Amino acid sequence: MSTPTSSPPSPPDDFPSAQDGHPAGGPVVARSAASSRFSPVLLVSVALAVVVVAWGAAAGQSLATAGSDALNWITSSFGWLYLLGSLGILVFLVGLALSPYGRLRLGRDEDRPQFKTRSWIAMILSAVMGIGLISCGVAEPVTHLAAPPHGLAEPMTRDAAVTAMQFSFFDWGLHAWGIFAVMGLAMAWSTYRKGRPSLVSALLRPILGKRVDGWVGGGIDVFAVFATLFGTTTSLGLGALQINAGLGSLFGVPVSTFVQVVVIGVVTLLFTVSAVSGVAKGIRYLSETAMGLAGLLLVFTVVVGPSIYLANLLVQALGRYATEFFAMSLTTPADGDLGFMQWWTYFMLAWWLSWAAFVGVFLARISRGRTIREFVVGVLLVPSVVFFVWFTAFGGTAMHLDLTQGTGIAAAAAEDPNSSFFLTLDQFPLSTVTSVLAIVLVVLFFVSGADANTFVLAMLTTRGSERPPTWCLVLWGVLTGAAAVALLVAGGLQALQNMAIVSSAPFLLIVLAVTAAFWKDLRSERPVRT
Repeated sequence: MSTPTSSPPSPPDDFPSAQDGHPAGGPVVARSAASSRFSPVLLVSVALAVVVVAWGAAAGQSLATAGSDALNWITSSFGWLYLLGSLGILVFLVGLALSPYGRLRLGRDEDRPQFKTRSWIAMILSAVMGIGLISCGVAEPVTHLAAPPHGLAEPMTRDAAVTAMQFSFFDWGLHAWGIFAVMGLAMAWSTYRKGRPSLVSALLRPILGKRVDGWVGGGIDVFAVFATLFGTTTSLGLGALQINAGLGSLFGVPVSTFVQVVVIGVVTLLFTVSAVSGVAKGIRYLSETAMGLAGLLLVFTVVVGPSIYLANLLVQALGRYATEFFAMSLTTPADGDLGFMQWWTYFMLAWWLSWAAFVGVFLARISRGRTIREFVVGVLLVPSVVFFVWFTAFGGTAMHLDLTQGTGIAAAAAEDPNSSFFLTLDQFPLSTVTSVLAIVLVVLFFVSGADANTFVLAMLTTRGSERPPTWCLVLWGVLTGAAAVALLVAGGLQALQNMAIVSSAPFLLIVLAVTAAFWKDLRSERPVRT
């Protein structure tokens, strides 16, 4: 598993912000140089991050054990809330888009989108592209093929392949983008309609009032920082595992913790320098290059792979995903299937939550002037379709190879999930070229995603400053890399996943509160009648 997203292309230099005008509904909150000074949110957040890094360095096994214990308690006691919460957000968004409120604009009534629809969709797609396409595109479907979720099919059968794809769609589809969409909507509305600062705490002003200006608001922002940090940290660790596997497959580089730590160190240096440089065109070029290379790899796989089988699999899996949508959304480990839920369903939902602040900020910044209805349709459907097609192309190809040729990709994935993507590419012509391409993609996603998250962490800890100081960017870059190394050394893949779930648990409550606050904000407006 890996990051749900990577960095979108950086907005142009003249990108609109709340400072560009006086949004309807309230004055703009100015961001002066004072916003870059030390804040309680920064001090507390850094202190917590340092504690985790020091704990992992001094007593890694103790950190891993504590994470595992916390994971078991959270998922066994409150796992159902992840399911109900994410489904409730989806229902809310669909209802909102269909209501008269769907015609309201994210900004002033006279605002219109800065970007054409085609460019806007391309930018949403760029936010989708991430390491997860490489590390999970094959690993998740073939894992479900060998061990179907909840025992819903016989292992290693064609029915198991459909079930595997159905649950891959569930993990990477509408539920994820519902979480991102509600944060993006609330952020865009709060920033461009109400003129509030770009802070998670500011989104709760409709229900908390002036308390968001004090320690309550500070605590909310700390939780947002903590979740974002360890979402990024998990991505860094898993990205290092993926790069190490690719280098091992191509050049015989040992798969070891030492190599993975070196990879994290090199990439941390790259994304920190990138974040500090602030070269928007450079990051945009990296992201667009990654998208183009991913598209080439996708087309190649569809052309040389079992195209007819993939088309049939996509249609059948979509049908089952649609007809069993609510059943999947409300499946709990009541029958003792807690291990599967922790490794997949709960982990994926927690990971989406940990990235919600970052993706929400980006979606808000590219969507000013859009109607709520346009936003919901574009953000929910476009990324989901991209993931469905990608997982079907690569995961479906790997499953077809195992079922028809006995290639053993599923068995290899059980030993090392990071090897499965490269094993699949090895079955086709130009395997060296495509494997190198996959490694390059991971590095590009790695650098651009961490760069953007470093910026958001700095922004959240400098009172919403849209131009965080260099020292703050460097600080968060170093802490992110150090936390990734600490968790990787402490417990590898399991420790990374445990921390993602544990750190996101409080933020789940915040996202639900943001949804309620956004609805209260909307009700103060007169809806546009259709």
